[in-house]
Amino acid sequence: MVYVGRRNRSNEPKPGSNRQAKLAARAAEREQLSVAPRPFAGFAGECDMVAMREFVPSATGRLTTVGEGRDVTIATVLPGAIAALVRDETLGGEALVGLQVQVHGPDVAADLAYAVDWARRAGGGETLTSAHPNGDTPALADIVVADAPLEIVVHDDFSWWVAEGVEVAPEIAQAVRNANEVMMPSARVEAEGVEAAWWVDTGEKAHIRWVRPEDEDKLFEALARVHAADGLDLGEGSRFAGSFRTHGVLVPVFDLDREMHHQEWAAGLQALDARLAEALAVDAPLTSEERSSRDGLRSRQVTLR
Repeated sequence: MVYVGRRNRSNEPKPGSNRQAKLAARAAEREQLSVAPRPFAGFAGECDMVAMREFVPSATGRLTTVGEGRDVTIATVLPGAIAALVRDETLGGEALVGLQVQVHGPDVAADLAYAVDWARRAGGGETLTSAHPNGDTPALADIVVADAPLEIVVHDDFSWWVAEGVEVAPEIAQAVRNANEVMMPSARVEAEGVEAAWWVDTGEKAHIRWVRPEDEDKLFEALARVHAADGLDLGEGSRFAGSFRTHGVLVPVFDLDREMHHQEWAAGLQALDARLAEALAVDAPLTSEERSSRDGLRSRQVTLR
C-alpha cells in the first residue's frame, strides 16, 4: 500500500513574507548572473548604447542589420515606452526599437535582439508592446552588424515620435507635449577620440557623464593615479563628482559650470582622455597616495541595475 503524505505547508513561504521576498531576490540574482555583464560588448556603439539605455532623454541611431530585412533605428524611448514600432509604408515604413522600455527582462541584449528581429520583419503600422525573448530568439550579434558605426542623432524634443506631415490625435499630441516638458537639455560632446561623453543641464547643475569602455578595475586604478596627481577634471569650472557602473562599464561624472556651452568641454575631455590613457599604460602597483585616492573614489561609486 502506498501512503500519500500531506504537504507540509508550514515550510512553504507565505505570500508577502520576508522569506518569500528573500527567495525571490535570490532567484533574481541567479537569473542576473546568468546573463552577460556587458550586454552590448563587441558593438562599435557600446558606450553610446549604454548611455541611451540609461540616461539620455531623446536620441536615435541607425542599426545595420544582417542579411534580409530592413535596417532599424534604435531610440532612447518610444511613445508609451513600448519595445518597437514600424510606421505605415505611406509614412516611410521606418522601423524603430526602444532601449528605455516599460517592461524588460534581466537580459537587455536578448530583449533588444527580440525587438530588432521583430522590427525588421513586421508590417507597416504594427507595434510591439514588450519583448519576450526565448530559445528561438537570435543573438544580437547575429542580426546586427557589430562593427558598423552607430551615428547618433540627438533631438531637442520628442517631435520625431510623429512622422512628418501627419495629423495626430489630441492624446498623442498631448503625450509629446508632456514628454517635452519633463525633458532636460542634453547633448553629446563631439571631440576627436572621445566617445559617449554626454552633457546634461538638470536645472540646478550641469554634468557630463562619460561612459568608458575599459575594464572597470583597470579604469579605477587609472582614475586613482590621475586623481592623486590632481588631474581628474575637465578644466576650470569642472570637478569630479563621482561615478556609477551600469551594464558592466564605468561612468565617471563631472559637475560643470552651467554657463558654458557643452562643446566648450571638448578640449578638457581630450586632455583628460590623454591623462587616463597614460595612466592605463602604467604597469606598476599603486602608491599609497594612489590607493587612498582609489578608496575615496570607490566610496562615491553607485551601481545602476
